[in-house]
Amino acid sequence: MTHQPTDKTTTAASTVAHDIALACVDPWGRTVEVATTMSYCSQDPYAVSLVFHSAAGDVEWVVARTLLLQGLAAPSGEGDVKVYPSIDEDARSVAVLDFSSPDGRLIAQADSHEIQLFLARTFALVPVGTESRHIDMDVLISQLLAAAE
Repeated sequence: MTHQPTDKTTTAASTVAHDIALACVDPWGRTVEVATTMSYCSQDPYAVSLVFHSAAGDVEWVVARTLLLQGLAAPSGEGDVKVYPSIDEDARSVAVLDFSSPDGRLIAQADSHEIQLFLARTFALVPVGTESRHIDMDVLISQLLAAAE
């Protein structure tokens, strides 16, 4: 049984999650739908988690929220993740997400409107420019010191 995206957004007091189907190109050039969950937590206000669901197991990538936002309007990103606007074969606005790692590369398309809806909900939780107010520095320092031990 495969995971089917629900195209549903859930919002808790400090988190937002949204299921979306990404159109990915496999090594043979075929388009494959990959169920993906985008999530955001106000306690990590700069980051968005993308969890790709597959029969082989889930794979998570964490990207900057601003990267997704900027990539809707213009090519953005350096290094492992790039996002840029495009038009699909049905003339719909899409965001292309280009992931690179030593293990390979994944190029996916997501409906731009779906990403905009998700980001709007994250901005309702944490407006752009207020992210630093949502970070508990004491907790962060404690976590860093504990990890160093």
